[in-house]
Amino acid sequence: MKHFKLSATVRKADQLGKKATKGLRSEGLVPVVLYGGSETQHLIVKADDINKLIYTPDIYLIELDIEGKQVKAVLKEVQFHPVSDKTLHADLYEVSEDKPIVMSVPVVLDGHAVGVRAGGKLVREKRNLRVRAIYDKIPETLVIDVTNLKLGKTIQVHELSFEGLELVDAPQAVVCAVKQTRAARGKDAAGGELSETEEGSEHAEEHKDAE
Repeated sequence: MKHFKLSATVRKADQLGKKATKGLRSEGLVPVVLYGGSETQHLIVKADDINKLIYTPDIYLIELDIEGKQVKAVLKEVQFHPVSDKTLHADLYEVSEDKPIVMSVPVVLDGHAVGVRAGGKLVREKRNLRVRAIYDKIPETLVIDVTNLKLGKTIQVHELSFEGLELVDAPQAVVCAVKQTRAARGKDAAGGELSETEEGSEHAEEHKDAE
């Protein structure tokens, strides 16, 4: 995973509650809860800083500086304002070298599927897959080779394997598929009609020869 440095301060008692929280947000700050360690911590970070972490498809290991104390964490959940879409709250999860975590990792489809060359269309059903592993074993992306994927076939979660990772999604979940396009179906139909015409011509020739 890529690394992201984030500074935070401990949220004081007079900064708790709805009124205080609203005041923090008006100052460009975001309340954050850090859990997963020995105790849950209520923190404050700058909205501009954490938004750089939120508005990206990449996943990061957060190097969190809490008033001089260094902690490693990952982003677990974000709450947004229903109208303005501003960041209201975030949950961070503290990680360690001996404790597996579950992360959602982007999927990358690699190769030119044989089914596409046959007239099909490659469709991505899942953009991310959840994996369980020690944080330093989690990759930035999961690369799936689709070269041998035929027309009408799918790749399901249970068919995939990545070293050091446990896939958490349902085994039968479809990751991608090569689906037949309308153009391909029309071509197949035309081919079928042509075959029937050719077959009829052959019968006619045979009948003529018999005469």
